[in-house]
Amino acid sequence: MQNTGLKELKAQLLALLNKEALKKGKFILSSGKKSSYYLDGRVITLTPEGAWLVANIILEQFKEKSIDAIGGPTLGADPIVGAIAALSHIKRIPIKTFIVRKAVKGHGTQRQIEGPELRKGSRAILIDDVATTGKALIEAKQALDKIGVLSDTAIVIVDRCEGAKDNLQK
Repeated sequence: MQNTGLKELKAQLLALLNKEALKKGKFILSSGKKSSYYLDGRVITLTPEGAWLVANIILEQFKEKSIDAIGGPTLGADPIVGAIAALSHIKRIPIKTFIVRKAVKGHGTQRQIEGPELRKGSRAILIDDVATTGKALIEAKQALDKIGVLSDTAIVIVDRCEGAKDNLQK
């Protein structure tokens, strides 16, 4: 399985998403929109197989890029960054990972961005499990902008095609 191509990894992930993460019914999304289906990315990213697939796909897609860190908004990015951190170490291509809180923590270190320190001028890729409008990714990018971290790329496991891509390109 170590030599599985990117296309095959994506096919395996898609099958897993369809089997385990896709729920039909009446749902209200975090964007406030109503939907007849819900994709619960954490059902996948919190399993050994799903975490491995997602981390491999992301690391494979960005192995040729010059990046310093990968992370994204809590809660969707949390299990993904853990898997990426562990797998990048195993593959001997260690990459810093981070999680962006919705707001600055009011106690302890009082940080909004958790993880190893990200220096001004470093390059980061943003990730999330599912995007509808892209609001969480936009807010995470704004937090990175405040500390001088450059981020012009975002990747999601599932884009619901409801404006996230356009909103992120603004």
